[in-house]
Amino acid sequence: MVKGSKTGMGGAKGARDLSVRVKSARGRKPSSTRWLQRQLNDPYVAAAKREGYRSRAAYKLVEMDDKLHFLKPGRVVVDLGAAPGGWSQVASKRIRTEYGGGHLVAIDINEMEVVAGAHFLQCDFHDDKAPEQIRALIGERPVDVVLSDMAEPATGHRQTDHLRIMALCELALDFAREILAPNGVFVAKVLAGGTEHTLLADMKRDFTKVKHVKPKASRADSAEMYVVASGYRGGE
Repeated sequence: MVKGSKTGMGGAKGARDLSVRVKSARGRKPSSTRWLQRQLNDPYVAAAKREGYRSRAAYKLVEMDDKLHFLKPGRVVVDLGAAPGGWSQVASKRIRTEYGGGHLVAIDINEMEVVAGAHFLQCDFHDDKAPEQIRALIGERPVDVVLSDMAEPATGHRQTDHLRIMALCELALDFAREILAPNGVFVAKVLAGGTEHTLLADMKRDFTKVKHVKPKASRADSAEMYVVASGYRGGE
C-alpha cells in the first residue's frame, strides 16, 4: 500500500547524509558511472523505495497536487504513458479509487504491473479507438483530469529532445481536448527550450488558468518542467 501522507516526502527527509561514491568498472561508460552515483545519492530514489512508489517521479505529482489540488476525491483521471506506474499510484490514492469514489484509467503502449484501483489499457493513447475504450471503463462519468509524464528517450541533443517531448505534449493536449469535461485539468511534462511558450499561448485559449511548475523533485540541472492547465473551456 502506498503511503498517504499529505506531503508524500516523509521518506526523503530521512535521506542519507553521506554521499555514495561509485568506482569505475571495466566496461562501464563514465556516463553510466555518473548516472549510478546520482541514483544512489538521490533522496527521492531512496524515499520511493521506502514508501513503495515505483519511481521517484511520483513525488513530482505529489508536490504539484499538494500545491494546486487537482486530484480531489471522487474525480475521474486518465494517466497517459503511465508505466511504470508511479503517477498512477499517487492519483489512485488521492482520488480514492479503492473506496468507490474516483476512477483512474492508466494507459501505456507497454505492459505495466497492475496499480490498485486503476483500470489499465495497453494501447497507443492516440489510437482512434482509445477514447471509446476509456468510455467503456468509466461509463458516462466526465473525465476531470488528464495527466502526462511522457518523454521520448533522450538523444543527448538538447534541441532535438526538446522538440520530441513538446510533440508528445501536443499529442496529449489534443487527446485531452477530446475527452476532458468543462473545467477539467491537464498536466504534462515539457522541456524548456523555446517552443513551450507557443504551446502555453495555445493552451490559454482553451483553459482559464495555465502555468509552468518546476517541482523540487525535478532535478535542478534538468530543463524539465510541467505545465498545469485548469478550467477547460471545452463543451461551453
